[in-house]
Amino acid sequence: MNTTGVTVLDHTVQQTNVWLKGVEDELALDSRQQAYNALRAVLHALRDRLPPEVAIKLGAQLPILVRGFYYEGWHAAGTPTRERHLEDFGDHVASELPKDFPVSALTTARAVFEILWEKLDPGEFEKVLNHLPASLRAMRRGAT
Repeated sequence: MNTTGVTVLDHTVQQTNVWLKGVEDELALDSRQQAYNALRAVLHALRDRLPPEVAIKLGAQLPILVRGFYYEGWHAAGTPTRERHLEDFGDHVASELPKDFPVSALTTARAVFEILWEKLDPGEFEKVLNHLPASLRAMRRGAT
């Protein structure tokens, strides 16, 4: 698929659509817009919870287009936030989602964590997770 005539841009659009399709399928959503809302909300909450240097390392692993909305509105000086409990992290995700989003914030977060685990280098994502409190590391299905 060649839409822009610029290979790197066409590739990142394709990669982003694969990521969004994964989120859409994982959450049984009705649209790519909902998948975008979910991915963006969880990435923002995760980014804000990480130390800035770790957030930057995570951002470097994302497709260019996803990286753009990952960094959108970021104020590194205000991070990391101090959410230590799942409910607090869920509240952060919920604050980034549209009010009428059809899936709970924590379910959304778990699904996006699965996509991140699938799409990123597992060892690198594990390093990211190690910077989170145990209650948030357990967000990933099958985590102990």
